[in-house]
Amino acid sequence: MTDTNVTWLTQEAYDRLKGELDHLSGEGRADIARRIEAAREEGDLKENGGYHAAKDEQGKIEARIRQLTELLKNATVGDAPESHGVVEPGTVVTAKIAGDESRFLLGSREIAGGSDLSVYSEQSPLGEAIVGAKIGDTITYTAPNGRDIKVEILGVETFTGA
Repeated sequence: MTDTNVTWLTQEAYDRLKGELDHLSGEGRADIARRIEAAREEGDLKENGGYHAAKDEQGKIEARIRQLTELLKNATVGDAPESHGVVEPGTVVTAKIAGDESRFLLGSREIAGGSDLSVYSEQSPLGEAIVGAKIGDTITYTAPNGRDIKVEILGVETFTGA
């Protein structure tokens, strides 16, 4: 799981995202094509708000299809890694970040599903800094704004989906 292009997903998250991709690639594309055609039939395209809105939505759908295709192509699917006190993708981390305690999931936002946990990517500056850290470790990383931020790992748990 150290390859930066690989994303860990639960089976539930994979199935949910695959369903979304299937819907967007089939019914979603067909629906937006019908809406574009209906708007096109209304006449002058320069001043046709419905046409431009449908074209914008089509662009968003195509972008999401590309994102999901890439994500699922590079996904490692399985159970959450069992926590052994080491931070890794798919674990829930409790840390003191710049003096404030925070609890979050390290991994893809897509894993969290309906969870109310904050999610930090393992490719984020924070994620890269803490992967491999153990409970009790203190790490300093440089935030995008140039500030050095101190992080103390207080706990690491297996992600249960809640």
